[in-house]
Amino acid sequence: MKYKEYKYKINGTVYKVGIGDIDHGIAEVLVNGTPYQVEIEQKAAPVAVSAPKPAAAPRTATGEKVVAAPAPKASGAGKAVVAPLPGTVLDINVTVGQEVKAADTVMILEAMKMENTIRAGVDGKVLSINVAKGDAVADGATLLTIG
Repeated sequence: MKYKEYKYKINGTVYKVGIGDIDHGIAEVLVNGTPYQVEIEQKAAPVAVSAPKPAAAPRTATGEKVVAAPAPKASGAGKAVVAPLPGTVLDINVTVGQEVKAADTVMILEAMKMENTIRAGVDGKVLSINVAKGDAVADGATLLTIG
């Protein structure tokens, strides 16, 4: 008899299960090499499983996507702190006008299910914050400006 084989892990123990012919509600089953005849009470209808649809990108009230695109480089108006990769702003640790040191953490960005610390990079004062907590940002998007 030919068995369709599966491996199941139950409470840390691995079981090799082979399912053979099913005849008149009785299934031939091998569990770790031991044969069993399993009575099936009623025939279950096949269940179609479909993958969940991806969520639509968030949009503003006007219908625009909520993704900060890379901003043009500022000319002499301070240093732009940019997103090193696309992600979501989890936390903003500074306010406009706050003095920061180069090693200060100014923002936390989540990307690929990991939290990324964004540091100031230069000493100075926060001139502007271009994103809000929860915003999705593109690679290279200006997060804030330090002057």
